[in-house]
Amino acid sequence: MVLTDIQRLLSCEVFAGEEHLDRPVMYGCASDLMSDVLAFSRSGSLLLTGLVNVQTVQTAHIADINAIVVVRGKKPDKIVVASAQEKGIPLLGTPYSMYEACGILYREGIPSTMNSSASIDSPKST
Repeated sequence: MVLTDIQRLLSCEVFAGEEHLDRPVMYGCASDLMSDVLAFSRSGSLLLTGLVNVQTVQTAHIADINAIVVVRGKKPDKIVVASAQEKGIPLLGTPYSMYEACGILYREGIPSTMNSSASIDSPKST
């Protein structure tokens, strides 16, 4: 799955990084605690969050996150968009809640990075 698939599935608006929407998405993580993102994410993951600030972009950059999806219809300000653009991190927004967005992606086969057991299969792979 690539980011254009995520954009379609979650009815996303693209705020930054439209030129990177061909990036693959192998895992998903969802958190408003950036310490959890740093501790449990994997390189190349998709981050779903309700936090719309520069710290989120910086955390995604440090954790080698492929893209950020902001939930609940939140809109980033110009500083956040500029930071994502500068770091080459696609920044998207969905009207779905975090719970709904995670459910949609899990149903479509995107596994979680935030569990301690990497052996848990998503429904699509069983």
